[in-house]
Amino acid sequence: MKIFQKMLVPALCGVILGMAITVSAGNDIQPGWGTVVRVEGQASYTLGDGNWHALVAGKYLPPGSQINTKQDGVVDVVLGKAVEMPLGKGQPNRISLASDSPVRGWISYKPSAEQNTIRLTPNTTLGLDKITISDTGVDAVSDTELDLKQGKIFGSVKKLTGASKFTVKLPNGIAGVRGTLFSLSVDGVTAVLESHGGGLVLSLTMPDGSTPVYLIGPGQLLDPATGQPVPITPELGRLLNDIFIALRTIYMEVVNYNFNNGQTFFELDRTQIPVSPTKI
Repeated sequence: MKIFQKMLVPALCGVILGMAITVSAGNDIQPGWGTVVRVEGQASYTLGDGNWHALVAGKYLPPGSQINTKQDGVVDVVLGKAVEMPLGKGQPNRISLASDSPVRGWISYKPSAEQNTIRLTPNTTLGLDKITISDTGVDAVSDTELDLKQGKIFGSVKKLTGASKFTVKLPNGIAGVRGTLFSLSVDGVTAVLESHGGGLVLSLTMPDGSTPVYLIGPGQLLDPATGQPVPITPELGRLLNDIFIALRTIYMEVVNYNFNNGQTFFELDRTQIPVSPTKI
């Protein structure tokens, strides 16, 4: 474990310290989006001009946007390439039948597993400061910077390529993440459920002027007030697991079937039905 941490801390600290490093000019850098895939309760957004608007599922938010949830608001956002939202867009004419379609009559859709997803909890304000994607010719490189101004978020961040970065700014610090399921509060309280990239590195500026750097590994919880990661409780582990299951958004659409003389005729019902858990 100690050897693992010695190898991991410099790598993840490089995520934090390397924020000022830009991707080489030869790469094709494209702006990414925040695709709002779920809204529950009251939530709003601004494009940075000070004007706030009601937020609905299917909204594409560019970098520079901010999202705010009220006391009953929950918002899920996919960060990266724009997600084709069945709720807001027409479907292709070609239909692929599920293997049990004559019985079930459903077709499933799911956003790419390679996307990063964030859930905003009630009374949270989050800025989408930077979302870029570039193609190096070998790997896709992404650079995501969020600004947690208030509240708490849950995040599902994929295992990033070496040059990719995913950072979350806090009022008094910054977190760097790789391949991790985590929660992060504005005061720095952090929990990591599981990680394929090592965990989360958190750098904070304390009231006394010190700047400790914490490594929160899989199955650990950190409260900066104590400064020592501890194992998450079974209750918290179950809660985190339920939330991250809910973040795997699935949409389903109805296909109507008619059977006549041994032949099957079907048509697509354009009504879309979200079936992911939302009451988590």
